[in-house]
Amino acid sequence: MSNFSYQVFRAVVTEKTFIRAAAALNVTPSAISHSVSQLETALGFPLFIRNRTGVELTPDGQQVLPTVQAILNLEDQLTQIADNINGQNTGRVRLGAFSSVSTNWLPPVIRQFKAETPKVDVSVMQGGFNEIGEQVRTGALDIGFSLLPVESSLVVVPLLKDPIYCITPRDFTPKNGKTMTDADMNKQTFILQQGDYDRDTKAALDRYQVSTNSLNYSIDDQSILSMVEAGLGFGVLPRLALQKLTGDINVWPFSEPFARTLCLVTNPTTQKSPSVEHMLTVIAQFVQKNLSG
Repeated sequence: MSNFSYQVFRAVVTEKTFIRAAAALNVTPSAISHSVSQLETALGFPLFIRNRTGVELTPDGQQVLPTVQAILNLEDQLTQIADNINGQNTGRVRLGAFSSVSTNWLPPVIRQFKAETPKVDVSVMQGGFNEIGEQVRTGALDIGFSLLPVESSLVVVPLLKDPIYCITPRDFTPKNGKTMTDADMNKQTFILQQGDYDRDTKAALDRYQVSTNSLNYSIDDQSILSMVEAGLGFGVLPRLALQKLTGDINVWPFSEPFARTLCLVTNPTTQKSPSVEHMLTVIAQFVQKNLSG
């Protein structure tokens, strides 16, 4: 089986159709179809389910995806090592992050990385915590920012405890003047990003017996603040998300503190590539300089 077959397999998984995969690899759709058929014959089972809208992986295809991705990642590592030996310092780093990390951390991290290794390509995928962990697990991403807990097969480095706060209109003050209690939370409407109603945010709302009927959803953190400012409800956001947001609102701690633990996740295979190792070093330096203590 050739590496081209593996490249075709990855392209079809990413692009969802043979036609888009062909465009991505600059070959004909028939070449994509032929390569997939050859790989399926060699492996002895179908990799894709074809339908009118495109293709999706079979259960067997899902099982082999991480291995195929690992083979391609190892080939990339070999190329990078050879280039570094020859003084070229090329390669790529694929980052995954949720919105508050993308906004607050990645700009300075990427600027520093590009200043030191300008020939290395950097791409960023923004997504949810679970999605990022899965993409790192399969090798589609090299480095991910996520929240604990994550998939046990990944290399996990805890980074920061990020407190979670309640966001209210400017004219609202808790009954005790300091923290949000059960009495303050009772019968209130809350505005969240749908993907945020998970883990620590859900734990905080469950603690104060906020039902799902009291939840409305917005598209991003700034929109949440705008809706809270307009008096449409309360928000629940972590400290990191509030760093670059603006609004005529108040930020109150809960009577019982809640926090999420941000972490860095890498795949044991992809973390060994020179470009990924260097990006991890830059991230570690950023954390040490800006987040320690």
